[in-house]
Amino acid sequence: MAVELDGAPWRVLPADVVVRAGLVEGRTLDRDALRLVGRELRRAEALRVAGLALRNRDLSRRRLADRLERSVPPQAAAESLATLERAGLVDDERVARARAVALADRGWGDEAIRHRLQAEAFDEPVVGEAVHALEPEAERARRLIERRGAGPRTARYLSGRGFGEEAVEAALGATFGQDA
Repeated sequence: MAVELDGAPWRVLPADVVVRAGLVEGRTLDRDALRLVGRELRRAEALRVAGLALRNRDLSRRRLADRLERSVPPQAAAESLATLERAGLVDDERVARARAVALADRGWGDEAIRHRLQAEAFDEPVVGEAVHALEPEAERARRLIERRGAGPRTARYLSGRGFGEEAVEAALGATFGQDA
């Protein structure tokens, strides 16, 4: 919206800033009103930056906070994070669960999933809950063994994909374990 001061064009402001700052025709823009406009502009910029960051994929709260703190003042970053959390756009539990399921579906084991979620800046309790909610690792490993065949190559594959010792031993079991 175009804002005028004393009949002369001053600035074009986003509509939400105008509404949140309470700007109406005839209102005097004193120091307090201008501070409020500035605060709302910073808040709007923080939400814009967050929207760009979340446009392609969900991020952990900590990772989004890091991006915001590089671009906007800390208070605006905190306010926008709170707003996005209330709206459900920033939800570490939901994002970690979805990410864990996606990684498990692509053949990754629990340890690799745990490592990846920690690298994406999710807190340990959230990571633990996300991994715990997955289909048991042994079942996922069993399907991979059926598809790839049991043997040392599959055991190395499972080990490299972050599967635990039990899954690797199951892969080797058909070749070596049954002879014992």
